Amino acid sequence: MAKSPELEHPTKAFGWAARDPSGVLSPFKFSRRPNGEKDVRFKVLYCGICHSDLHNIKNEWGFSTYPQVPGHEIVGIVTEVGSKVEKFKVGDKVGVGCMVGACHSCDNCANDLENYCPKMILTYGATYYDGTITYGGYSDVMVSEERYIVRFPDNLPLDAGAPLLCAGITVYSPLQHFGFTKPGMHIGVVGLGGLGHVAVKFAKAFGVKVTVISTSPNKKEEAIEHLGADSFLVSRDPDQMQAAMGTMDGIIDTVSVVHPLLPLLGLLKSQGKLVMVGAPDRPLELPVFPLLMGRKIVAGSCIGGMKETQEMIDFAGKHNITAEVEVISMDYVNTAMERLEKNDVRYRFVIDIGNTLKAA
Repeated sequence: MAKSPELEHPTKAFGWAARDPSGVLSPFKFSRRPNGEKDVRFKVLYCGICHSDLHNIKNEWGFSTYPQVPGHEIVGIVTEVGSKVEKFKVGDKVGVGCMVGACHSCDNCANDLENYCPKMILTYGATYYDGTITYGGYSDVMVSEERYIVRFPDNLPLDAGAPLLCAGITVYSPLQHFGFTKPGMHIGVVGLGGLGHVAVKFAKAFGVKVTVISTSPNKKEEAIEHLGADSFLVSRDPDQMQAAMGTMDGIIDTVSVVHPLLPLLGLLKSQGKLVMVGAPDRPLELPVFPLLMGRKIVAGSCIGGMKETQEMIDFAGKHNITAEVEVISMDYVNTAMERLEKNDVRYRFVIDIGNTLKAA
């Protein structure tokens, strides 16, 4: 008979979990594995709320397991390191993002692309090497293999830095991979939410011209005055879209609801690239003719490998890039999920685990 989550491992742990697809989170006692020789254990201080947490607790993607402790934007302070850990020591500021394991023997792993490993293990709701279910960062303690730990620069605040472990790497990786970092380039960012606002900050730090493309005219001032975008396009305004046709080298599309791609393809120069990082739950319509007439590319990108994630965090520290966050208490989490569903957050909720997670 399977052991209960509380008895599965020797180290007691406490967090909040969803028990079923209602997605309601409540206090939950479970356990973490003992520290292995390559493991790092840390006290969780903050955890960001990603839109995928909302999808997962409600089983909207169809592969959720329960009970589920969400959270993959996890930061804190190291309390214990295994005997073979080389890069971290007690007291270090660290984080864990979207994954905690992979096969380490495939081509992707060999090329620092653990995120594309077919056996990649997600930080929560996945089966770990030992057959137990992984639990995320809405909890008091985290244990991870050293390879999946990210060191935080001293100048990067943990609360506003936490969302970079998912939102940050999700936009940094395609900006780098698709060559959207050359000064003088013109890059579009579709959607000004959790991903989009961070994409603007990274793109501007690379020295490129940035245009925010949004359905909401009221976000123009925020995009330009606060986030530093160079220009703003209302995607529902045909005159604005027409005037900008053929002006962009690349576009990062962060929107996770069904939306038309044809107008976006029109904004691209010949050989331009439209990169999808949002995950709509239904297929989008892809018109092929505009791709042919200009050798344009539609691509996708999903987070990044651990080497690149560390590079991203170091780059963020150097350029003082953080997410715009609303820090909340643990007992506010269900209200936060309701607000997130309505896009009522600017732009990322972060749970103050260290000060507000109280053991039952």
